[in-house]
Amino acid sequence: MAGAVDLSGLKARAEQRNAPQRPASGGGGGAAPSSGGSVAVEVTEANLQEEILDRSMTLPVVVELTASGDPAVAELSATLEKLAVEGRGGWVLARVDLRTNQRIAQMFQVQEIPTVHVVVAQRPVQSFSGIYPEDQLRPFFTQLLEQLGEQMPGIAEAQARFGGDESAEPAPEPEDPRFTAAEEALERGDYDAAVAAYEQILAAEPANAEAQAALSQVRFMSRAESADPSAIAAADAAPDDVAAQKAAADAELAGGQVEAAFDRLVKTVQRTAGEDRDAAREHLVSLFELFAADDPRVTTARRALARALY
Repeated sequence: MAGAVDLSGLKARAEQRNAPQRPASGGGGGAAPSSGGSVAVEVTEANLQEEILDRSMTLPVVVELTASGDPAVAELSATLEKLAVEGRGGWVLARVDLRTNQRIAQMFQVQEIPTVHVVVAQRPVQSFSGIYPEDQLRPFFTQLLEQLGEQMPGIAEAQARFGGDESAEPAPEPEDPRFTAAEEALERGDYDAAVAAYEQILAAEPANAEAQAALSQVRFMSRAESADPSAIAAADAAPDDVAAQKAAADAELAGGQVEAAFDRLVKTVQRTAGEDRDAAREHLVSLFELFAADDPRVTTARRALARALY
């Protein structure tokens, strides 16, 4: 997860508390029922060490950061509890009421309620914000268990039994030969062939989001491989050269300077017009496609682009 949350502050604060003040831990297995019979563990600053940090060393901990009494998030909470029951100890559901635990909200950098973080080995590895139905959350957790099954004890069995018949083995998803051809070209380092393969898919299926995302990635990989760090200085010396600004943005992005790349192109849009402006805008939008739509860096840059255009 880009910009992963640092939980060291939470851990340090929890360790400073006296041991007798900590609620008893529910153990190293699955989520322990709360007093109300829920499979979710209620977490505060007092017990986050045991319930989130310690448990995450052996099992994934799904931390639901929510607000009590909010009917809009009640459905998500119920769905997470249902999936936790079906998980049968494969992961732990820990719920934090942000109305009474605002410092935990700050440490997790919560910007939207509800937010869910999956914590493994005391570090968030996956997250999402907002309310999603069961048919979207189920594959999320299925994939999570698959990814972590070889890394943590106790997950493999839960993966096999998650979501239904323990004896039934899911049928393997058939491979799409069109994607296979594109991936093989990419493995060979033949970017042109990979681009052509994804473009062929999109010609037949213009709404294929997977192919569109892959095409954007491959095009950038091709440019990034030949990106010249000196392009940044060259662009700074020629602010009206749109081609130079595009090359510099690629170099910055390849070097991990995401905000700098976005800001460069937004400013180029501001000071140009006509075809130059369109070229800068289109290049910036293509860079947005390399990230999740809800990435805060993309959200901020989109707002800045809108201001520059209108």
